Amino acid sequence: MKKEDIPNLISIMRIFLSVPVVWMLLEQQFGVALVLFAIAGISDGLDGFLAKQYGWQSQLGGLLDPLADKVLLVSSFLSLALIGILPVWLVLLVILRDLVIVTGALVYNFRIETLEAEPSRISKVNTAMQIFLVLAVVLDKGLLNLPLNWLQAMVWVVALTTVASGIDYVWVWSRRAADYKKHH
Repeated sequence: MKKEDIPNLISIMRIFLSVPVVWMLLEQQFGVALVLFAIAGISDGLDGFLAKQYGWQSQLGGLLDPLADKVLLVSSFLSLALIGILPVWLVLLVILRDLVIVTGALVYNFRIETLEAEPSRISKVNTAMQIFLVLAVVLDKGLLNLPLNWLQAMVWVVALTTVASGIDYVWVWSRRAADYKKHH
Protein backbone atom coordinates (compact mmCIF):
# COMPACT_ATOMS: atom_id res chain seq x y z
CA MET A 1 0.00 0.00 0.00
CA LYS A 2 1.21 3.49 -0.90
CA LYS A 3 0.15 6.74 0.68
CA GLU A 4 -1.46 7.65 -2.65
CA ASP A 5 -3.98 4.87 -1.97
CA ILE A 6 -5.29 6.51 1.22
CA PRO A 7 -8.15 8.46 -0.48
CA ASN A 8 -9.32 5.28 -2.22
CA LEU A 9 -9.17 3.30 1.03
CA ILE A 10 -11.24 6.01 2.74
CA SER A 11 -13.84 5.74 -0.04
CA ILE A 12 -13.92 1.96 0.34
CA MET A 13 -14.34 2.37 4.10
CA ARG A 14 -17.29 4.70 3.39
CA ILE A 15 -18.91 2.03 1.24
CA PHE A 16 -18.58 -0.51 4.08
CA LEU A 17 -19.82 2.10 6.58
CA SER A 18 -23.15 1.99 4.74
CA VAL A 19 -23.88 -1.40 6.33
CA PRO A 20 -23.97 -0.19 9.96
CA VAL A 21 -25.77 3.00 8.88
CA VAL A 22 -28.52 0.90 7.29
CA TRP A 23 -28.64 -1.41 10.28
CA MET A 24 -29.00 1.49 12.71
CA LEU A 25 -31.71 3.10 10.55
CA LEU A 26 -33.67 -0.15 10.33
CA GLU A 27 -33.29 -0.63 14.09
CA GLN A 28 -34.43 2.99 14.49
CA GLN A 29 -31.30 3.85 16.43
CA PHE A 30 -31.28 7.32 14.91
CA GLY A 31 -28.63 8.86 17.17
CA VAL A 32 -26.07 6.20 16.25
CA ALA A 33 -27.10 6.39 12.58
CA LEU A 34 -26.55 10.15 12.69
CA VAL A 35 -23.05 9.75 14.15
CA LEU A 36 -22.15 7.13 11.50
CA PHE A 37 -23.58 9.33 8.74
CA ALA A 38 -21.48 12.24 10.06
CA ILE A 39 -18.35 10.06 10.03
CA ALA A 40 -19.14 9.14 6.42
CA GLY A 41 -19.55 12.82 5.54
CA ILE A 42 -16.28 13.78 7.21
CA SER A 43 -14.48 10.92 5.45
CA ASP A 44 -15.91 12.12 2.13
CA GLY A 45 -14.39 15.55 2.72
CA LEU A 46 -11.13 14.03 3.92
CA ASP A 47 -10.56 11.77 0.92
CA GLY A 48 -11.31 14.63 -1.46
CA PHE A 49 -8.98 16.96 0.43
CA LEU A 50 -6.12 14.42 0.47
CA ALA A 51 -6.55 13.59 -3.21
CA LYS A 52 -6.49 17.24 -4.27
CA GLN A 53 -3.98 18.56 -1.74
CA TYR A 54 -1.33 15.92 -2.41
CA GLY A 55 -2.13 15.05 -6.03
CA TRP A 56 -3.33 11.58 -5.04
CA GLN A 57 -6.17 11.65 -7.55
CA SER A 58 -6.71 8.55 -9.64
CA GLN A 59 -9.17 7.18 -12.12
CA LEU A 60 -10.20 4.60 -9.53
CA GLY A 61 -10.76 7.36 -6.98
CA GLY A 62 -12.88 9.23 -9.51
CA LEU A 63 -15.17 6.20 -9.56
CA LEU A 64 -14.97 5.11 -5.90
CA ASP A 65 -15.81 8.50 -4.37
CA PRO A 66 -19.16 9.03 -6.13
CA LEU A 67 -19.92 5.31 -5.80
CA ALA A 68 -19.44 5.55 -2.02
CA ASP A 69 -21.75 8.58 -1.92
CA LYS A 70 -24.40 6.77 -3.97
CA VAL A 71 -24.21 3.56 -1.94
CA LEU A 72 -24.62 5.49 1.32
CA LEU A 73 -27.42 7.71 0.05
CA VAL A 74 -29.43 5.09 -1.82
CA SER A 75 -29.14 2.58 1.03
CA SER A 76 -30.19 5.28 3.51
CA PHE A 77 -33.15 6.27 1.31
CA LEU A 78 -34.21 2.63 0.96
CA SER A 79 -33.93 2.06 4.71
CA LEU A 80 -35.91 5.18 5.53
CA ALA A 81 -38.62 4.15 3.07
CA LEU A 82 -38.75 0.63 4.53
CA ILE A 83 -39.48 2.00 7.99
CA GLY A 84 -42.07 4.43 6.61
CA ILE A 85 -40.18 7.71 7.03
CA LEU A 86 -39.57 8.59 3.37
CA PRO A 87 -42.15 8.07 0.63
CA VAL A 88 -41.50 5.08 -1.62
CA TRP A 89 -42.18 7.15 -4.75
CA LEU A 90 -39.27 9.46 -3.87
CA VAL A 91 -36.89 6.54 -3.39
CA LEU A 92 -37.98 5.06 -6.72
CA LEU A 93 -37.43 8.46 -8.40
CA VAL A 94 -33.92 8.73 -6.95
CA ILE A 95 -33.05 5.18 -8.03
CA LEU A 96 -34.55 5.70 -11.51
CA ARG A 97 -32.45 8.85 -11.99
CA ASP A 98 -29.31 7.00 -10.95
CA LEU A 99 -30.09 4.09 -13.28
CA VAL A 100 -30.67 6.47 -16.20
CA ILE A 101 -27.36 8.23 -15.50
CA VAL A 102 -25.36 5.02 -15.08
CA THR A 103 -26.91 3.45 -18.20
CA GLY A 104 -26.24 6.60 -20.20
CA ALA A 105 -22.67 6.79 -18.93
CA LEU A 106 -22.00 3.17 -19.87
CA VAL A 107 -23.49 3.61 -23.34
CA TYR A 108 -21.51 6.81 -23.88
CA ASN A 109 -18.31 5.21 -22.63
CA PHE A 110 -18.57 2.08 -24.77
CA ARG A 111 -20.24 3.47 -27.91
CA ILE A 112 -18.93 7.04 -28.18
CA GLU A 113 -15.69 7.69 -26.30
CA THR A 114 -14.12 7.26 -22.89
CA LEU A 115 -16.23 9.06 -20.34
CA GLU A 116 -14.66 11.58 -18.00
CA ALA A 117 -17.08 11.78 -15.08
CA GLU A 118 -17.94 15.34 -14.15
CA PRO A 119 -20.93 16.05 -11.93
CA SER A 120 -23.05 18.99 -13.03
CA ARG A 121 -23.98 21.85 -10.70
CA ILE A 122 -27.57 20.66 -10.45
CA SER A 123 -26.32 17.16 -9.64
CA LYS A 124 -24.19 18.55 -6.81
CA VAL A 125 -27.22 20.49 -5.56
CA ASN A 126 -29.31 17.31 -5.78
CA THR A 127 -26.76 15.31 -3.81
CA ALA A 128 -26.60 18.04 -1.17
CA MET A 129 -30.41 18.12 -0.93
CA GLN A 130 -30.53 14.32 -0.60
CA ILE A 131 -27.97 14.47 2.21
CA PHE A 132 -29.88 17.28 3.94
CA LEU A 133 -33.12 15.31 3.68
CA VAL A 134 -31.58 12.19 5.23
CA LEU A 135 -30.02 14.29 7.99
CA ALA A 136 -33.28 16.17 8.58
CA VAL A 137 -35.48 13.09 8.90
CA VAL A 138 -32.93 11.29 11.08
CA LEU A 139 -32.58 14.40 13.27
CA ASP A 140 -36.37 14.65 13.43
CA LYS A 141 -36.69 11.06 14.63
CA GLY A 142 -33.68 11.08 16.91
CA LEU A 143 -32.93 14.44 18.44
CA LEU A 144 -35.17 17.29 17.33
CA ASN A 145 -38.78 17.68 16.32
CA LEU A 146 -38.63 19.48 13.01
CA PRO A 147 -41.75 21.08 11.51
CA LEU A 148 -43.64 18.56 9.37
CA ASN A 149 -44.24 21.11 6.60
CA TRP A 150 -40.49 21.77 6.47
CA LEU A 151 -39.75 18.05 6.05
CA GLN A 152 -42.46 17.73 3.39
CA ALA A 153 -40.97 20.71 1.55
CA MET A 154 -37.56 19.00 1.66
CA VAL A 155 -39.09 15.89 0.08
CA TRP A 156 -40.40 18.00 -2.81
CA VAL A 157 -37.10 19.88 -3.19
CA VAL A 158 -35.30 16.53 -3.48
CA ALA A 159 -37.89 15.33 -6.01
CA LEU A 160 -37.49 18.49 -8.12
CA THR A 161 -33.68 18.50 -8.02
CA THR A 162 -33.66 14.77 -8.82
CA VAL A 163 -35.81 15.28 -11.93
CA ALA A 164 -33.88 18.41 -12.96
CA SER A 165 -30.55 16.64 -12.52
CA GLY A 166 -31.68 13.62 -14.51
CA ILE A 167 -32.99 15.78 -17.36
CA ASP A 168 -29.78 17.83 -17.31
CA TYR A 169 -27.58 14.74 -17.63
CA VAL A 170 -29.66 13.31 -20.47
CA TRP A 171 -29.67 16.66 -22.30
CA VAL A 172 -25.95 17.43 -21.90
CA TRP A 173 -24.65 13.96 -22.70
CA SER A 174 -27.05 13.45 -25.62
CA ARG A 175 -25.77 16.70 -27.13
CA ARG A 176 -22.15 15.66 -26.53
CA ALA A 177 -22.79 12.34 -28.22
CA ALA A 178 -24.45 14.05 -31.20
CA ASP A 179 -21.59 16.56 -31.48
CA TYR A 180 -19.03 13.79 -31.29
CA LYS A 181 -20.76 11.78 -34.02
CA LYS A 182 -21.07 14.89 -36.18
CA HIS A 183 -17.32 15.53 -36.00
CA HIS A 184 -16.07 11.94 -36.23
